[in-house]
Amino acid sequence: RINSKEGRKTAWVNDRRCSGEALRALSEHLVELHGQHDDRGLLNARGHRTLLDEYGGHQRFLKATKAAFSACSLARSNLDFVIIDMEHAPFDVERLREFLLGMTDKRAILDKGNLQPNVTPIVRIPATGGTEVITQVKQVLDVGVFGVMFPSVDNREQAEVAIKAMRYPQLTDAEDFEPRGLRGRNPANASWYWGIPDYHQKADVWPLDDAGELLAIIQIETPEGVENIDAILSVPGVGAIFIGPADLSGAMGYASASAPEVEAAIQTVLTACLTHDVACAITTSPDSVEQRLTEGFTMVTVGTDSGLSARAAETLSKAKSTIDQ
Repeated sequence: RINSKEGRKTAWVNDRRCSGEALRALSEHLVELHGQHDDRGLLNARGHRTLLDEYGGHQRFLKATKAAFSACSLARSNLDFVIIDMEHAPFDVERLREFLLGMTDKRAILDKGNLQPNVTPIVRIPATGGTEVITQVKQVLDVGVFGVMFPSVDNREQAEVAIKAMRYPQLTDAEDFEPRGLRGRNPANASWYWGIPDYHQKADVWPLDDAGELLAIIQIETPEGVENIDAILSVPGVGAIFIGPADLSGAMGYASASAPEVEAAIQTVLTACLTHDVACAITTSPDSVEQRLTEGFTMVTVGTDSGLSARAAETLSKAKSTIDQ
């Protein structure tokens, strides 16, 4: 659970062997660790959900590609959630299942007396639009992850497919019947992993379902996505927007994200998120984190692919100082 006065470190890591444990973490998956600064974090399998439904604080992310973390060490870290990157690493659901099992910390469950994971797993899928989104979302949710990140969403239609893919079909008289769910019903493994008998009732997207325990993160990485941001944000169930400045600048034809045209696009997305009251994320550095937080970004990276470096620590310090002001 996230304390409203805390923020935690995050990182991109390659999975490594669990030292002293039988399980071997998955060397082919990249994992992004995230820290949040909100009253409510991600879900609790007993129903004490703590999602991003209040944006008074700020999230902080740190990414590092080659840190030697394992699933076991991630489970006992002081991080709040991880994003397992299956976009730029192999889409291997069986290895994902093993990784999730490696994050199951029985001692922590016993000590806390509840089933809420200390570090909540989310997956970024590789598909961008098309029917493969539905298949990939179904497979990663069915092994028990608590949310999905969708890369390079360009329009309302793609955002709707993302939300539909995460939802089970609702009862005909449900107030939140639309967007109509497309997820096939076979929750046995997810129910076991969450440790609850009523998975089907809890596995819906927040904030569309206020009691929902799944989070949809939409990435904006193209000029088309920027142009259609208001339409994308109008889709019920979108939980957060993540801007990828590097991909966005490349898609716009610029060599650097510092180009004024790219910054204008970033501000367009941010303004729309603030208007729609949806959390907005962006990558940052020590030189930009204070500016981004002041501008209104509620989720910011605080590191680079070099790992938990002095530069990352500097970014964390600046982010905390800005948040505390």
